[in-house]
Amino acid sequence: MRASTPKQKVAFVVDDEHVIATTLATILNFAGFDARAMFSGQEALDASDHLRPDLLITDVVMTGMNGIEAAIITRSKLPECKILLFTGQAASLDLLVVARLEGHEFEILAKPIHPTDLLARIRSQP
Repeated sequence: MRASTPKQKVAFVVDDEHVIATTLATILNFAGFDARAMFSGQEALDASDHLRPDLLITDVVMTGMNGIEAAIITRSKLPECKILLFTGQAASLDLLVVARLEGHEFEILAKPIHPTDLLARIRSQP
C-alpha cells in the first residue's frame, strides 16, 4: 500500500459493491484525502491496525461483517476516527436501532449521494 503524506487524512471507503467503493475513494482522493477502497468490514479492520484512518465511510448492509459492526469496532480502537454510514436499503434501519439501543450513534447517509454532498458532510463533521 502507498504511504500517505503527513498532511493527507487517511479515509477508508468500505462497500461490498466494488464500483461504489472505488468511485467514492477516487472522489475523496481528488479532494485531497489518501482514500482506500475496501470491500469488507474485516478488510477495513485489518488495515486499520497499521494505517489508522481518520475517516471511515462504510455501507451498512454487507455480506460477512456489516458496516455497523465495523464502525463499532473501529470506534473502540480509534475513537478519534470520524465515521459515516451509508445505505440504500431500508433493512439497515433495524440495524441502526439495535446499535442505538447499545449506545452507539452514527450519522447515516442515503445512497446514492452526490459527491458535493458527501464532501460537505465530511467537512461538517467535528
